[in-house]
Amino acid sequence: MSFYFDRFESRVPPEPVAHSPVRELLYQFLATINLVLGGWYIWWRWTQSLNPDAMWFAVPLVLAETLAFVGLIFFTINLWKTKDFPILPPPSSISECVTDPSESRPVAVDVFFTTYNEEIDLVRIGVREAMAMRYPHPIDLRVHVLDDGRRPAMRRMTEDEGANYITRDNNAGFKAGNLRNAMEVTSGDFIVICDADTRPLPTLLERTMGYFRDPDVAWVQTPQWFFDLPEGRPLPEALERHFGTTGSIVGRLVSRIVGPVRVGEDPFVNDPELFYQIILRRRNWANASFCCGAASIHRRDAVMQAALGSFADAVVAKARKTETEIRRLTGEKTLAPEMSDMVLHGAAEAEEFTPYRFHVSEDIYTSLTLHSDPNRRWKSVLHPWIESKMLSPQDLLSWTIQRFKYAGGSLDILFHDNPLFRKGLSLPQRLMYGATFWSYLGGVWNLVFLIAPLVYLFTGIAPVAAYTADFYKHILPFLLMNELAMMVGTWGIAGYKAKLWYLSFFPINLRALWSVMRGDQIKFPVTPKVRQAGTFHRLVIPQIVVVVLTVLGLSYASICFLIGVGPYSAGGLVANGFWAANNILAMSGIILAAYWRPDQDDTDIGEGQAT
Repeated sequence: MSFYFDRFESRVPPEPVAHSPVRELLYQFLATINLVLGGWYIWWRWTQSLNPDAMWFAVPLVLAETLAFVGLIFFTINLWKTKDFPILPPPSSISECVTDPSESRPVAVDVFFTTYNEEIDLVRIGVREAMAMRYPHPIDLRVHVLDDGRRPAMRRMTEDEGANYITRDNNAGFKAGNLRNAMEVTSGDFIVICDADTRPLPTLLERTMGYFRDPDVAWVQTPQWFFDLPEGRPLPEALERHFGTTGSIVGRLVSRIVGPVRVGEDPFVNDPELFYQIILRRRNWANASFCCGAASIHRRDAVMQAALGSFADAVVAKARKTETEIRRLTGEKTLAPEMSDMVLHGAAEAEEFTPYRFHVSEDIYTSLTLHSDPNRRWKSVLHPWIESKMLSPQDLLSWTIQRFKYAGGSLDILFHDNPLFRKGLSLPQRLMYGATFWSYLGGVWNLVFLIAPLVYLFTGIAPVAAYTADFYKHILPFLLMNELAMMVGTWGIAGYKAKLWYLSFFPINLRALWSVMRGDQIKFPVTPKVRQAGTFHRLVIPQIVVVVLTVLGLSYASICFLIGVGPYSAGGLVANGFWAANNILAMSGIILAAYWRPDQDDTDIGEGQAT
């Protein structure tokens, strides 16, 4: 069976971003200046710049700026330094991975492929490549397909490939429950987590198992690499398809001025290189790189010990709550010992024991549990080398489903198990986890940033006392230094497009925030592995509205300024004009993605229907 990604099989994963101590020191210098300038700007905004005649507008905007600045502080701490762990030789025996070296036998590794309704031949490819992983010593390697779809055809495939088929009679806990069920019937020392589309590279075990020579290392996360990202077409070629020779000439002219431009290149900004090589990799020094699911390797004992600790804590907390309710009803100050034992027993029966928390973000929840374990200072490692390849969302609907799960799951943890107050975490760990969860609140202040220029463009009402030289004196040094610091801090990886998209998916973050605040359960939909048919303009209606209103506002304010109507000023038009243009640019990326179609749809796998 052929797949659309067959034509990408020759692609080779990029090497890790090179670490430069000199560049790191330069970033730290620039980032420090940036925070000083940012603090100076925020102080000036609160104390000297607010428009007293429009406090209803001025205060929400400066509050949004302040919250965004808090996010910048988090992000600066996150990017502060890189600490890569040396790649050690893989252990030849389990005795080299534990504190008690009395047992000497080959390392046992279970590879889990979680699946529900994905194409069977897609899973087959991953199973075969998992079995082909190299290891320089004898190893007990077992590949398991965890099928929550309970499909006879999937069972036959695993039997044909020599893998083990594991299923259950319900889907409780979804992926987390699937993993728990598999752990109950397997016994490997280490577990490799794979999604249905994960394709382990031959080097995965031989380059990661050496980290587990440290008996305190609980898991190793490897970068996810989407090898099927669209390459796009050169701008002249893309314009020629629609506008003929004129389009080709315009495309060549633009490319000559701004450099090579490709249309349709990674239209959904799926490339996770910035996240793994910059954000997560630079959490190693704080022991705060968290698990992201697929292509991660877990020490079974660590997962089980942390689960037991969480189970005990939950049972005790539930028993205390029950005892309090009983004493309130009976008026007793204390319960008899036998009654307390009964309450504790009942709480233990009512609480579910699970190594992986039944949660839409079970991977980061498990990371939090392990990092905060008071009985053992478990360590995590972000291994910077790519050791697997995966498939990216191929349409905006699939992308939206995935991003909503990320946002909803993270916000649910923030509201119900805030890491800033969780016992057992170090201060650097709290800050790193805080940076992750804080970013998902950004939809609130991003909405303010989208509305603010519209208020000025349609009414002439400014959030600042005046757009004078004093305003530009405070804001321009901060903005320019921020861009310079981020450019140095993310050297080697383009981040501007990701920054624009962060602004553009404000509706997803707001919907996730609203769902969590209402107490709605975040669902566990499987991200489709094939492209969904059609276009998805309904998913970007808020962004289209922003663009239309911004264009109308720019036109209206410009005309009013030219004919001398309204309280518009040249300084105000310049500031809000650039602001509005940035907003339009940010919204345009996701709008175009809604209409994007690959150059060549693979008819062998078909397309799902847009719903």
